Amino acid sequence: MPIENFSLVNDEGWMDMPLDVLPSYLWAEGGQLADAPVNFEKTFGGNMWVSTQVDREFNINGLRCSPDFAVPRHHHNLDEMIIVFAGQFHVTWGRDGEEGSRTVGPGEFWISRAGTPYLMTAGPEGVSYTETWPEPMAELLTYWHDEGWVRR
Repeated sequence: MPIENFSLVNDEGWMDMPLDVLPSYLWAEGGQLADAPVNFEKTFGGNMWVSTQVDREFNINGLRCSPDFAVPRHHHNLDEMIIVFAGQFHVTWGRDGEEGSRTVGPGEFWISRAGTPYLMTAGPEGVSYTETWPEPMAELLTYWHDEGWVRR
């Protein structure tokens, strides 16, 4: 099998953030995200893309956000590692008096612990990054909170 080589910092191999992952997207207050009072398509459409070249069988997503786009506050049932390749994210996380923030740039990574809510805002140039988990993506659940959404 040949070795594949591609870049997450060029404009090839990207598609709009798909809506077909909704069964694993839950509303933190209960129920499916599809039934929540927010609009996934209007929030993410034209603001976030997924790489068509990264093989999800390796528990990795290649993602890109438009300049200044805020990925709504959410948390996962698994630990997650995010590695930034281009641009930057400003991340705010925590709850119950244990809040924090940090800017993550090219070549840097950060780990969000399972159950910790966080919000990521892309810098003025946008951001290209990967996210990965220690378990198969089929085990991943994402719980979305109310902050950062376009409402219905």
